[in-house]
Amino acid sequence: MPALPGVRMSKPKNEPAASRPFIPGYGIPKAKKGMLPWSHVCERLESAKNYWIGTTDPEGCPHATPVWGIWLDDKLYFGGSPKTRRGRNLAGNPAVVVHLESGTDVVILRGKALQVQTPDRALTARLAAVSASKYGYTPSPEEYDGGGLYEMRPEVVLAWKEFPKDATRWRFEGED
Repeated sequence: MPALPGVRMSKPKNEPAASRPFIPGYGIPKAKKGMLPWSHVCERLESAKNYWIGTTDPEGCPHATPVWGIWLDDKLYFGGSPKTRRGRNLAGNPAVVVHLESGTDVVILRGKALQVQTPDRALTARLAAVSASKYGYTPSPEEYDGGGLYEMRPEVVLAWKEFPKDATRWRFEGED
């Protein structure tokens, strides 16, 4: 996706710490050489059109849905009515996993997704600008006030393009 004038997509406060994931039996290298850069993850998340959101219901049953989303400032923003199964699941348990559509150029996020109760106008303006460019849809700032905007803060990210050679894990530390 081309850069938007005046809209900065990802500006990490502190780039997350990179390491190798623990996936026994698959020959993940131990050396840091060959790991993917964090910029690869940001580029994939910024350009993705669809994101698969995985939640669990109160009985522990998994639930997955594709959504449109916006990667901004190392967070994934996505929408949906709080009354949907996904919204009800997140209200009861904010733990979430996000996966992009590719099974070969993989990006997986694990963390928490919380509903943004009262988003500030600067954030909604940035989200609307990215949405217009990415999806051809420009929500008004007021549309974000009715609920249904979620902010997913990753805690752990996994990515690879040439598994297992470049399999990389990032951990976010000290999120506020």
